[in-house]
Amino acid sequence: MARVLIVGAGLTGSLCAALLRRLASRPLQLSVWDEAEDAGGRMTTASSPQNPQCTADLGAQYITCSPYYAKIHQSFYDELLAHGVLKPLTFPIKGMVMKDGDSNFVAPQGVSSIIKHYLKESGAEVAFKHCVTQINLRNDKWEVSRETGSPELFDLVVLTMPVPQILQLQGDIKNLISECQRQQLESVSYSSRYALGLFYEAGSKIGVPWAGQYITSNPCIRFISIDNKKRNIETADIGPCLVIHTTVPFGVTYLERSTEDVQEVIIRHLENILPDLPQATGTKCQRWRYSQQKKLTV
Repeated sequence: MARVLIVGAGLTGSLCAALLRRLASRPLQLSVWDEAEDAGGRMTTASSPQNPQCTADLGAQYITCSPYYAKIHQSFYDELLAHGVLKPLTFPIKGMVMKDGDSNFVAPQGVSSIIKHYLKESGAEVAFKHCVTQINLRNDKWEVSRETGSPELFDLVVLTMPVPQILQLQGDIKNLISECQRQQLESVSYSSRYALGLFYEAGSKIGVPWAGQYITSNPCIRFISIDNKKRNIETADIGPCLVIHTTVPFGVTYLERSTEDVQEVIIRHLENILPDLPQATGTKCQRWRYSQQKKLTV
């Protein structure tokens, strides 16, 4: 039985694993490794340190299905809707730009539930805190080394990490990339930003009429979401959660600062926008070094 390793437990890696399981013409032993502590990648969902049921999407906030994507990927949307992983976005997002025919969806159990759905469908053996460092060719097998633990052999390796992380890998894989390919890969660039989740006690009120809002007049904050309201999961025993995404220029400027320092700056800006917020009981600040691709290879 062929051993296949997928590096990265984000949307690309999890969907790749699920499709390999569905479409492979022979049995496969699938493994998925990720350097993080949980699945999600840029679609991660964080939990309140006080109440694990209170969660916040620190990556993607909602899923937009354009007419073009509906035409070519409708079966994926149908599957996720049928399993309750996605539901239509019903609360208003102030400042959202809608195009004709667009549909927007949210994940009631957090956006990482999309990734976990596909990982479950794949039947893959999933391992976290596995940071791949080297890939070498050993006869007809790929020997994959990580920061801790012994190297393992695989028949096929699929890399779904950001391009800069792929280019940092050591071993024979470096020699398999031609100079032209390397130049193309090095030309790929990413935006950077921070996301901050603020968790509140049950019964706390955030007195705004929207579930999310795009901010255009602040140098630090680009988007604010009342995350549980956006996902339509307001309950009496779970407090609200506020998610703040920064602008890209702010993310680039503060990229190498500690998350503690960055969190303080974000909160100061937030207090100017929403001055009457209650006191948060927990926080989670996430640095997205590789947020979205700004320039892709040709």
